[in-house]
Formats: sequence, structure tokens, C-alpha cells
Amino acid sequence: MQAVQNVASVFPGSTIWLAGHSQGAGMAILTGRNMVKKGVLLESYLFNPPFVAAPIERISDERVKHGFRIARSVITAGLAIAMKGKGEASNQRSVAEDSFNILSSWTPYLFVNPGDHICSEYIGYFQHRKNMEDLGAGFIEKLATQNSIGDLFYKALGWESEPLHLLPSADLIVNISPSSDFKYAHGISQWWQPELNLQCNKYRYS
Repeated sequence: MQAVQNVASVFPGSTIWLAGHSQGAGMAILTGRNMVKKGVLLESYLFNPPFVAAPIERISDERVKHGFRIARSVITAGLAIAMKGKGEASNQRSVAEDSFNILSSWTPYLFVNPGDHICSEYIGYFQHRKNMEDLGAGFIEKLATQNSIGDLFYKALGWESEPLHLLPSADLIVNISPSSDFKYAHGISQWWQPELNLQCNKYRYS
């Protein structure tokens, strides 16, 4: 992370790309987020980045899966409102909200596979946001998408925490080609296969 900051400061205006796979993608997300806060937007290619949450995307029944997501959004948004109402960490919360808005200008490319439970939750994370807007519940999801229950728990204890895996905007590329097993679904080699069946969606936070 420091190396990227050094290059950006020594060569201002130069083209710098971030890329990483799995844990490396997680490090790239952390680096990219920090650089955005310094006013530098880096083009980023993140393969199978980890999403720290219950793997709801693996539920096969769409109605059950959608119900779980709605319940989680309502609970998360409710906790966020309750904490804000108490005024225990109102300043921290406004900082967190500002941070999410600032990050919305950064649009990394996320490459994920539905057969990889480490990263597949990004699929549901972004799609659910659109679904909630279509249901007229965009306000609830706008709060929920900025927070995780774990993050709110830490803040309730007075510990500063920011959910690094939650991203406002992204270009999501999903490999829907058949995967033989989890090892292949999470592996980097899938992305250089000559014939891939890909779904691409642009998600923008506003």
C-alpha cells in the first residue's frame, strides 16, 4: 500500500493499475479505498475478492434467499438508525457516511464466480440493492449497504471499524460458465480461458 502511495506521489498523473486475486484482491481493495480518500482514483481489476458475510448467495430457493436479504437489510438499517438516534457515535457515523459517498467515485472491476462462496456474495450484494430500489425500499438499503452488522457491533463497543468489503460502485463481471469444483471456481486460471460465458453489470451508487 505504501509503495502505491509512493509511486503516485513521485509520478503524479501517471497511469497506475491495481490488480489482485483472492487475498491479493482484498489488499488491492484496501489500497484503492485509501487512495480514493487521497483524491486518487486507480483503475482496479479484482479477481475473486473476499466478501466477509454469510454466503446467502448459495441458497438455491430464490424466494428464501430474497427473504433473508430483506431481513438482513431491515435489521442492519434499524441498528444503524438506533445508533444514530442514541447519539453515542453520531460523529463517527457521519464520517462513515461521508466516506462511502467519497468512495462512490471509484469503480473497480470485480471478477467473481457464483460457485466460489468466498466472493459470490458480491453478486447478491449489488443485485439486492437494485431489487430494494425497485420495491420502493431504497432508503432502507442505502443505510444497509453502507454497514455490516459486525461493523455496527464494534462501533457500539466504541471501536472504530469500517467494513472494507462493502463497495458503493463497481463493474461486476460474473463467470457463469460451469465450474467443476470450488478450487476451479476460486482459481485465477479460469479467467484466461478462451471461451468464457460472462455476465457484466454496472452498479453505481448515488
